[in-house]
Amino acid sequence: MVRKTSTGKVTVSRERILRAAASSSAIETGERTSVIEQRLKRRSRRFAKLPLAF
Repeated sequence: MVRKTSTGKVTVSRERILRAAASSSAIETGERTSVIEQRLKRRSRRFAKLPLAF
């Protein structure tokens, strides 16, 4: 889901980010998007304390 905040910034749901990453990886590797997406969803966060840059 994409939402716009009161300051005009757009926020994107984690689901959308995972789907985009899976789709991009699927194009590069030839693997099915659904398989990659499931792998991303179940993988433990190795770097949970590392913040992402925006």
